[in-house]
Amino acid sequence: MSSPAEYYNSLPPISKAYGTLCFFATVLCQLQILNPPFLALYYPFVFKKFQIWRLFTSFFFLGKFSINFGIRLLMIARYGVQLEKGAFEKRTADFLWMMIFGAISLLALSAIPFLDIYFLGVPMVSMLLYVWSREYPNSQISMYGLVQLRSFYLPWAMLGLDVIFGSEILPGLLGILVGHTYYFLSVLHPLATGKNYLKTPMWVHKIVARFRIGVQANAPVRAAAANTGSGVFRGRSYRLSQ
Repeated sequence: MSSPAEYYNSLPPISKAYGTLCFFATVLCQLQILNPPFLALYYPFVFKKFQIWRLFTSFFFLGKFSINFGIRLLMIARYGVQLEKGAFEKRTADFLWMMIFGAISLLALSAIPFLDIYFLGVPMVSMLLYVWSREYPNSQISMYGLVQLRSFYLPWAMLGLDVIFGSEILPGLLGILVGHTYYFLSVLHPLATGKNYLKTPMWVHKIVARFRIGVQANAPVRAAAANTGSGVFRGRSYRLSQ
């Protein structure tokens, strides 16, 4: 059995970094080193006081220590990791681009009146869960050992549980909306038309190559062409634009 350190080191880079930042943001707030409002997305402070960090820190706070916080962190550790290791295996730049697209979309939606959310961590996790559910729609999930359901319905079941336990419905709903938008533009629309309008930008590939983050087998910045015929794409290679 591997040690906790070995398990942590085996995690894929993007999910590991995001989960770690979420964990430490909550720890620092719990220890009262940081004040949660200091991390919150509040556009008047962003534009009038130039508190630019709020555009980033709002994604890392999942709430103070609680059952809900633990569930969200486990979602990153399970579904985010499985997504990055599975459907996005050796496609680190594509996974990073999915996260960036989700973040930009949530920031844009939060600027709309009546859709404003101060903490975007829960919607981001909800987006990851939705994309995972579309990539693995037929997996069987046991919810608390009581109910068996197909993973395709898991995001909606979690949304229902949020409402039952008194959480707001809007954060999870926005995450599902952004997740569906990403999946439609990156997978369904290219399959139907052959056109990919959400292709990973060159600058994201350059970031992954520059800092040696994970692996991107189809990176256009590589000197040698990637072997796209290998089995690492698990049936998704036909979705990539050449």
